Amino acid sequence: MAEPESTVRKYQLVGPSDSGEVSDLLADLDEKESRHRLQALIAEWLRMENLVVLTGAGTSVSSGGKTMDKLENTVLETVKAMEDLPAGAATIIEARQKKRKKKIGFEDWLSFLVNAHHFGTAPDSMFDGAKWKATPEPSQKDLSWLIDRIGKAIFAECALPLAETSSFAARSAADIPPHLSFLAKLVARDSNLGRAHLFTLNYDTLFEQAMETLGIQYFDGFTGRADARFDPSIYGLDIYYPGEVSEGRVRRFDKFIHFYKLHGSIHWQVRADEMRARHPDLQRFKGYLSTDDPAEKARWLARHKGSISVIGILPTANKFVQTLAMPFAHLFRLFQIRLASPQTFLLVLGYGFGDDHVTRIIETALMNPSLVMLVVEPNPYSETIERIRRYKDLGKRAFVLTPTEAAFEETKFKYATFDDFAHSIMPDVQWLDDFLRLRRFEKQIAAESGMKTKRDDGA
Repeated sequence: MAEPESTVRKYQLVGPSDSGEVSDLLADLDEKESRHRLQALIAEWLRMENLVVLTGAGTSVSSGGKTMDKLENTVLETVKAMEDLPAGAATIIEARQKKRKKKIGFEDWLSFLVNAHHFGTAPDSMFDGAKWKATPEPSQKDLSWLIDRIGKAIFAECALPLAETSSFAARSAADIPPHLSFLAKLVARDSNLGRAHLFTLNYDTLFEQAMETLGIQYFDGFTGRADARFDPSIYGLDIYYPGEVSEGRVRRFDKFIHFYKLHGSIHWQVRADEMRARHPDLQRFKGYLSTDDPAEKARWLARHKGSISVIGILPTANKFVQTLAMPFAHLFRLFQIRLASPQTFLLVLGYGFGDDHVTRIIETALMNPSLVMLVVEPNPYSETIERIRRYKDLGKRAFVLTPTEAAFEETKFKYATFDDFAHSIMPDVQWLDDFLRLRRFEKQIAAESGMKTKRDDGA
């Protein structure tokens, strides 16, 4: 016999009340009432004219992605296990791992590596290198090796495939991958409202795979198919049905999104000083992603290192400098423009406010008197909660959705995750059920066709 569902209130919505004080807006409601009020508020915000979504690493965790701490540990252990690891590179990693509990994060540490290498190798540099503390000074060759291998390991960790359509064809809308549920609900807005603008800091292509599975059209800043090149003017276009153009009436294509990858992607490549896009075959990374053994990962990378590209921007603290170059300057400028638009709803998912240059843009945008921001945070003890409390000085429209402490202690990281938000909190849409029904029908036809072929062969 199934246990009755807990009556503990699952969510708190921290934000400014009518009095101006920051508090839990759901505090006086029971579980059922609080959920209804929460969903009603989100449905109202989703109807605002300008919808902007910002996603970070937390949206990829359920699909095999890693948070920054776990990514660092996996990448460094993999690089340490490589047979051609230079002594200088090994010393740097060992020193880093001994100091993991100090304040400096993975991004800052990588930034120091990249900058130290740049000082010693740039054609116009006035320096031969940098003086290192507490470790023997590595050669520039060792630094170059280390940065290259870390970049390739990060690439392989982000080569995440979305579940095959056939694997979820028999499931309900509540059980499919969260990217599918989220995107289906995102594009189900009234077609008379502005288009949704989805910005992501992730290198993986899970959102692209989900949009293609659902038949959602999107512009991502690239033109062309076989060998796409970056062209920011594409964001000024839209898709319409042509049937009644001659009569002066057109109808917009409903399932459409503007998509922006602020930190680049595993399918971006720089060739002849021009940014190109070509999706890699993710199936060949299954061997790497199927193991947790650093030695096996290292051997896989050694076999394939020549065919793995360099990611557009390594996750380092000098991202702000790198984003001044094409195409990133355009993408960040568009992010600022969208947030400055009237009647804007900014939905933040899976982002811990760890990128200073992104956070500064958000904080500036809070000066927009008609902007509402909702941050979805699965940890009620996160520093993000206090950050939102401080934002009341910038405006009275910053909210954070997080579990109650009781719900979090009952089941950690179950509520206010990307998965939970996509499946349980966003308003349901009928066409997602229709899509799954179609996939089940296709699977049934394929199975019956296969049985018929076997019978014919037997005859």
